[in-house]
Amino acid sequence: MRKLLGLTRYLMLATKGRSFTSMVERCEMTQNVNSFVSGTDHEIVHRLVSIFTKQPLSSSSSHDQLQELNSYGRKLSPKIVENVLGSLKSFRVAQVFFKWASNQVGCKHNCYAYTALATHLSRARQNDQLKKLGLEMVNSGCKLTPGSLGFFIRCFGSLGMVEEADEWFAMVRETGLCVPNSYSYNCLLEAMSRDPKFIELLELRFKEMCDIGCVPNAYTLTPLLQAYCGAGKFEKAMNVFSGMEDRGMVDAHVYSILLLSFLKCGMADKVVELLERMEESDIQMNEKTFCVLIHGLVKECRVDEALLLFRKMLRCGNSPDLPLYDVLIEGLCKIKRVDIALCLYMKMKQSGISPDVKIHTNLASSISDGEQLSSLVDDIEESNDANDMITIFNAILNSFVDKGSIMKAYNLLLTMMGDQPKGVALDEEVELLSGKHTVRPNLASFNIVIHGLCKTREVDMALFLFESMDKYGCQKDTFLYNNLIEGLCSSDRLDESCNLLKKMKEDGFVPTDFTYNSLYGCLCQRGDATGALDMIKVMRLYGHVPWTKHTMLLVKELCKYRKVAEACSFLESIFQEGFPPDVIVYSVAIDGFVKIQDMDKALELFHSICARGLSPDIVFYNVLINGLCKAKRISEAENILNEISQKGLTPSTVTYNSLIDGWCKNDEIDEAVLCISRMVEKEREPNVVTYTTVVDGLCNAGRPVDALQLWDDMERKGCLPNRVSYMALINGLCKCGRPNEAYGFFQEMEKKNMHPDCFVYVALISAFISDLDLMTALEILKKLIEARKFPDQYDRNYLPLRDSIAALHKDSSTCLSIEKLVADGCMPAILSTADDP
Repeated sequence: MRKLLGLTRYLMLATKGRSFTSMVERCEMTQNVNSFVSGTDHEIVHRLVSIFTKQPLSSSSSHDQLQELNSYGRKLSPKIVENVLGSLKSFRVAQVFFKWASNQVGCKHNCYAYTALATHLSRARQNDQLKKLGLEMVNSGCKLTPGSLGFFIRCFGSLGMVEEADEWFAMVRETGLCVPNSYSYNCLLEAMSRDPKFIELLELRFKEMCDIGCVPNAYTLTPLLQAYCGAGKFEKAMNVFSGMEDRGMVDAHVYSILLLSFLKCGMADKVVELLERMEESDIQMNEKTFCVLIHGLVKECRVDEALLLFRKMLRCGNSPDLPLYDVLIEGLCKIKRVDIALCLYMKMKQSGISPDVKIHTNLASSISDGEQLSSLVDDIEESNDANDMITIFNAILNSFVDKGSIMKAYNLLLTMMGDQPKGVALDEEVELLSGKHTVRPNLASFNIVIHGLCKTREVDMALFLFESMDKYGCQKDTFLYNNLIEGLCSSDRLDESCNLLKKMKEDGFVPTDFTYNSLYGCLCQRGDATGALDMIKVMRLYGHVPWTKHTMLLVKELCKYRKVAEACSFLESIFQEGFPPDVIVYSVAIDGFVKIQDMDKALELFHSICARGLSPDIVFYNVLINGLCKAKRISEAENILNEISQKGLTPSTVTYNSLIDGWCKNDEIDEAVLCISRMVEKEREPNVVTYTTVVDGLCNAGRPVDALQLWDDMERKGCLPNRVSYMALINGLCKCGRPNEAYGFFQEMEKKNMHPDCFVYVALISAFISDLDLMTALEILKKLIEARKFPDQYDRNYLPLRDSIAALHKDSSTCLSIEKLVADGCMPAILSTADDP
């Protein structure tokens, strides 16, 4: 009895609140599957194992062997069968024995024999065979204990056969072969918890379990928690967690499920919150969980939290390994916390762990202090071979290039070559590293520095290094040639690029897509359509494709100089060469025709590309509609809008804005106002450009009240007016003879620190003079002068302003102020020209 009480107490402590029944059932399963036999039965088990292992039963088996087996067949018992199955190593032999035993007179397999064979099949991952065994078991009418039911379910679950496990479970229960208990259900829930797609089925089985009176325990709720985490249903997961916490079922394993799930989903804040909660509950994680969390936190750029967890791990007596130091040091280096990284580095060495080349590389490429870097390199040199040292020096070179210190990288490479520049003051880092003459550069060293030099257009230095490589026994590669050719092309040194291409081929390297596209890009940048077409012909010969960005660049260059016809001719030529341009390139050509106001050609090109099967996108259509609206061909633009809808495309806000601008300039302001309502219906919110265009149009149509109402609508809908909006409204109100309201908006601009253009001041001054408010006009003139916006004589605002100043000068109330402004040099003496007859 004392022994039994001791065992009970042990199990209760070990499970920390988990169901005692569950543990007993597991013990029962273990005892039954491996039932002990003694005496004669033991000899029978040993002999049967020997026969079936060494001499597998077959039609050709000897007469003596069959006689011996027949004698043993009459002595079979369930315990003997279980022990033989448990002792066999091969699932195939186990199947042969199982079948042989079932054919013996008086032998009927019990649930433990079936579970013993199921163990073999699941370990050998024999899914189909396991499924057949389950059906055979049910058809045989074999009664199952709840423990063996659960065990069989676990075999299904280990192979991911969740649907099969659920179907078999239901079949066993419905045929009355077993009444499932908590353990049986727990095994089924555990199998389902591994795949998020079975979450609804799991919830159904959990409800069913509760309905039949089984009390959920920790082994029930843990799979439920795991399933909710896997399905991303964290609110439900936390509800389960809280219930477990209230019942004292939460341990390190439960916390680990939540922590790792939150981490996997990038919810680092939740991880930190749970870690604090875990700390308060005095629950310790195992070493594996510590490592996974630290790796995950560093990946999420939460290095500070990872360090806190690392320190806690040390306090718990765990020993960090090399990969853990590696990830922490790398994370610290990425966020420029090099001092802490160096402290970790020293701690690692003190604990007897030798840093690898990756750690050395991360540190060497992150340290910016010359003495620290030199000291680290000295330390590294003692424990690393020549190849590792080259890797580390290359990391330093790469670090210099990434930081924009190209000359540091260049000078360090020269010192590695033993060719220290004379008469050149070296930087501290380079000076301190220059004594490491044992480190000789390799191909990667030259590639790093030459790439950096080409990016900064220091091509001559790059060429010098390139020519020096042979002397140091460094072989060149395609990447190196490509870098230099691209660098020369970027500097518009096309002839040298072509010469280098020739040398590249002579050295046995095959030019790539990048090589030819560098040359093609240079020709496009020059606007050389003939040369670009010749290059395309060469590229086609070698199976290379010209990049769209270069083709677009050439078309833009030609259109910039109004050579749109030449651009179209080039596009037609490359189409004929088998490289049809895409819609984006054609839209640039269409825009070129728009800019030279040749919409007929633009439409002709549009119909041509549609006939070739290309499908213009909304950006393309926007360019076309904008051009038609600017040409005041609004009806044609409206037709294009209808075509867009028919093709299933959705007009953008830019589309509607072009049409609204066209209607406003075509004195069809009501259409523009109506379009705003249409945009809302189409779920295309009007933007500040939309409202500004219509406000300006309403003012030009002499409808300032409607313009102000629309302005209020714009602000109410959260579309904040910008500087252009204010200037359009102020200018429009001035045109409508409402200078006081215009001036109010002008003052709003001042409060918002928006700076109006000259024409706004001039419009206000003219409007107040027309309204006979000369003092306010004078005040605005002074603001114009203070803002240094006074126009020169070639500005279109000059003449209207001159006339306004003349009007102020003629009036006695403002005359002296005008003369004083001129006398003080605040504005030029332009009155004489204004007063000329």
